[in-house]
Amino acid sequence: MRRHVLLASSIFLLALLAFGYWFTRPDQARLSVADVSGTRPQITTPRPETWPTIGVAQAVGWPAGAMPTPAPGLKVQAFARGLTHPRWLLPLANGDVLVAESNSPPRNVGGVTGLVMSYLFKRAGAAVPSPNRITLLRDANGDGIAETRTVLIAGLNSPQGMALVGNTLYIANTDALVRVPFTPGETRITATPEVVVRYPGGGNHWARTVLADPRAGTLYVAVGSASNIAENGLDAERNRACLLEVDPRAKTFRVYAGGLRNPQGLAFEPRSGRLWVTVNERDMLGSDLAPDYMSAVELGDFFGWPYTYWGGYVDKRVQPQRPDLQQYSKRPDYALGPHTASLGLAFSQGAKLGARFANGALVGQHGSWNRQPVSGYKVVYVPFGPNGFPQAGARPVDVLTGFLDAEGQARGRPVGVSIDRAGGLLVADDVGDTVWRVAAR
Repeated sequence: MRRHVLLASSIFLLALLAFGYWFTRPDQARLSVADVSGTRPQITTPRPETWPTIGVAQAVGWPAGAMPTPAPGLKVQAFARGLTHPRWLLPLANGDVLVAESNSPPRNVGGVTGLVMSYLFKRAGAAVPSPNRITLLRDANGDGIAETRTVLIAGLNSPQGMALVGNTLYIANTDALVRVPFTPGETRITATPEVVVRYPGGGNHWARTVLADPRAGTLYVAVGSASNIAENGLDAERNRACLLEVDPRAKTFRVYAGGLRNPQGLAFEPRSGRLWVTVNERDMLGSDLAPDYMSAVELGDFFGWPYTYWGGYVDKRVQPQRPDLQQYSKRPDYALGPHTASLGLAFSQGAKLGARFANGALVGQHGSWNRQPVSGYKVVYVPFGPNGFPQAGARPVDVLTGFLDAEGQARGRPVGVSIDRAGGLLVADDVGDTVWRVAAR
């Protein structure tokens, strides 16, 4: 009898181990990142995951003397080192640069989800407390290196996006758009921030960005979803996964465009004046789905989240289904690869990077946590045509790489990108605690 019990126990244990091995195996990509990029990416059959593929690069920081690798014809140097989790940038007309040093607010997530999230944050270098400040960097002699830095304003709530309108600085905290009086040249703000509008904060996607439209006197604020596919119900997603259009005089807002899982970078395309946004798409459909993207956005646009992706492909995991919305799901203009975490967005007009990068979009790709092999961890350029849209058949061109070392560890992770007064490309690196500056040789 004892022998039978031992045999049955052994079989059960082996079955349990086999199930655990199968359950936790990462999904391997079957397509290259380039295959899932461009105006016509390959959209394969989804491979839904019960347990997410985990493939985030271990954050190790930059060793002494190391720097990212620029594209041929470009050079790179550190504009400012020794920052604390720099995320977003706002160059000013006088040459000063504002950098938001920020991170996620505290999260109270329990269970297996909390354990996985804690592991990923530590591995990815995102477990540091949020500095909650904006720092001013000044390059007085124009050599591409900031000689001085000053804490412009502190005590914020996980700030990221910034916009200067006249002598008013707007700051996108995680839960509210606030403003303070500020005149370029000043190095310290002592005024108490005034709340313009409040919106949902925190959640899976905490970072908010803001862009001013001086023509209309309004501002756009990007607010990401609280979840992957609204698994906690749509009530938790009210005024999320969307762009908000804010009237700063009336202190009101309306939803400008929806169905955007995690919108981040905002910029106006210079030739057409169209508003563009970068968006991080959904997880756990496999390493090849769904592509992150950038797209022009107009009032009333709906991009499908959570029901569909890439212009109408149905996500069968979402319940209840909404087939009535499928026909209204706008197809994005350009895919940026699966799980690349494309965040920063800046158009290259005004940049002095040479003819090759004269007319297009620069995108900071923070890098994947859920793809095998990893994707992103670079800054790329998307060439545009004279019509104000990406060139047909164009693939992203590497501008700044080397954020991963030879062992696949993350020395840095690019976030915000912007063009400074002198035409250099600034890149905020939140793992490397550095702002890099790229210029033509």
